Amino acid sequence: METIHTGLQFRIPPISSKSFSGRRSVLFAHSQFSLSQKNVKPLKTSKALILKKNDMFFTTSRGIQRLGKKNSAFVVRCETQSNGRITQQDFTEMAWQAIVSSPEVAKENKHQIVETEHLMKALLEQKNGLARRIFTKAGVDNTRLLEATDKFIQRQPKVLGESSGSMLGRDLEALIQRARDLKKEYGDSFVSVEHLVLGFVQDQRFGKQLFKDFQISLKTLKSAIESVRGRQKVIDQDPEGKYEALEKYGKDLTAMAQAGKLDPVIGRDDEIRRCIQILSRRTKNNPVLIGEPGVGKTAISEGLAQRIVEGDVPQALMNRKLISLDMGALIAGAKYRGEFEDRLKAVLKEVTDSDGQIILFIDEIHTVVGAGNGTNVVYY
Repeated sequence: METIHTGLQFRIPPISSKSFSGRRSVLFAHSQFSLSQKNVKPLKTSKALILKKNDMFFTTSRGIQRLGKKNSAFVVRCETQSNGRITQQDFTEMAWQAIVSSPEVAKENKHQIVETEHLMKALLEQKNGLARRIFTKAGVDNTRLLEATDKFIQRQPKVLGESSGSMLGRDLEALIQRARDLKKEYGDSFVSVEHLVLGFVQDQRFGKQLFKDFQISLKTLKSAIESVRGRQKVIDQDPEGKYEALEKYGKDLTAMAQAGKLDPVIGRDDEIRRCIQILSRRTKNNPVLIGEPGVGKTAISEGLAQRIVEGDVPQALMNRKLISLDMGALIAGAKYRGEFEDRLKAVLKEVTDSDGQIILFIDEIHTVVGAGNGTNVVYY
């Protein structure tokens, strides 16, 4: 069990007969409270504090403490115990970044308790975040989703005055626990962003109603997640960087040819036919084009893409995708060699999982295999 000392303070306006027309209640969902006031003995409660206008009493489940009418304010200090243990090693980098950003979102909106709506906003504000990609695949406008989240946040009560820390809300704690359960269900090693997103489906505080308003079903979410992550498992703390690797690090030459964005290729019919012949083999079907820079090796791949779109290829190559791998994007941002290799493995895994539907074109392959001897090489 991990104890979270929050130091939470709520400052409530002075008591006056004009400011209350009846009974005012302040309810807390946490286990232990103390009421402190100058010259007033602290009073511990277990469930709730109820302020009554007529007798000026604080009625609690353990006793009654009378306050004078001249008291200008009182402070409720709250400490709570949490059974959940939240540590960085349980989460992927992107999921953890969203979790630690949630208190900042709460602080900006003068909220002391960090709840599920703050986590949702943190997820939606992540640059190139996985949550945004999932919702896009589900057919949801991320801008509208963020606006709806902001509106809900603005409707929540604000805490005035100085605060000495944030407190983990019970709904957020329950969501994180659901994400842990989903991690086990998916057979993953770490809690990832998709587990957190799925956790909102059962969030009674905010997520369930939000998804209902945007017509996001559990089936739709799972389908979108499957589309993004494919058959990959979360086995390290940066799986999000490997999702949709081909889309991130490659260009679909067949899609560009379909859109008329490729120039006609002239004078390379023999080379294109030879590539088609090799690609149609059952084995040893990887052609390598070797030549000086600028002689038109990349143009051959574009000519092949145009032929695939036009249907001028054998049946074995009909309706195939030709993806050109962008080596610059693949290397960019890789802090160490192992990270680059992980990205390349993710790309090759997507190609393998396509069951022969994707032809991968790797430009400047000598930069990958370390054979940089001045000869310009491309590889299928």
